[in-house]
Amino acid sequence: MGWRCLSLGIICIASTFAAATAPCARTGSISQTVKTDRELLRMLRGARDGDREAQFRAGLNYETGCGAPQDFAQAALWYRKAADNGHPVAQNNLGRLFLEGLGVAQSDAEAIKWYLRAASEGFAPAQNNVGYMYETGRAGGNTGASSRRDNEAVKWYRKAAESGSAAGELNLGLAYFNGTGVRQDLTEAVKWFRKAAGHGSGAACDQLGRAYQNGAGVPRDDQVARNWYRLAINSGYRQAEQDLASLNTVSLHSATGVGTIHVRHPPGPEITF
Repeated sequence: MGWRCLSLGIICIASTFAAATAPCARTGSISQTVKTDRELLRMLRGARDGDREAQFRAGLNYETGCGAPQDFAQAALWYRKAADNGHPVAQNNLGRLFLEGLGVAQSDAEAIKWYLRAASEGFAPAQNNVGYMYETGRAGGNTGASSRRDNEAVKWYRKAAESGSAAGELNLGLAYFNGTGVRQDLTEAVKWFRKAAGHGSGAACDQLGRAYQNGAGVPRDDQVARNWYRLAINSGYRQAEQDLASLNTVSLHSATGVGTIHVRHPPGPEITF
């Protein structure tokens, strides 16, 4: 087919936190950040005493700027302490900082190392991220030909997808759609897009819209395509606005007997932050 995330004393740190804090976005991760000075002091004491959950939460506060001034270097410091203590989410988040070069020197080698540690603990977002690193050629080492990298990527996407990761489901669907690392199977691709959409992936909703618009793995149905595009838009996936506009333009041209359908490429692999 053509279309193709206590070297200082407790009181000193608490003062720094209180000096400049950003509003907290209401997300699942942010719900783990501190909201009061008392919670902050309790968390920092636990982090200093080696509590890996407290160390992770300290890193999360510093990374997000929720309950503390945003400081990626401090986030990396606390994530590393928690990661060294076996906290899989901290390992995944530390991998993200290395991948992006936030608070640490950018290093794909360090990123894949920490993603693999978290993935080996069964943490689905990290399993997806390992797949992303292989697919994009950033896993390092002697990964060999692109076909071998694609096979490794699919292996990890499947692990993530079977654990319910929306990004893993989307990426596995894209692999089946494009025939990368697996035999191309549009019906199987649509199956995984549906699963990802059910777990809130706007990109997967958009892919389902494209599938129905082009009759790829499903019967062609422009109205169903529009419904999926609207769901994608409602979830905040902006590309779907262009796709819906394109569908409406094509439909108008088809009705008047003019115009050509321009097939669009699917997105690249999605990483989990």
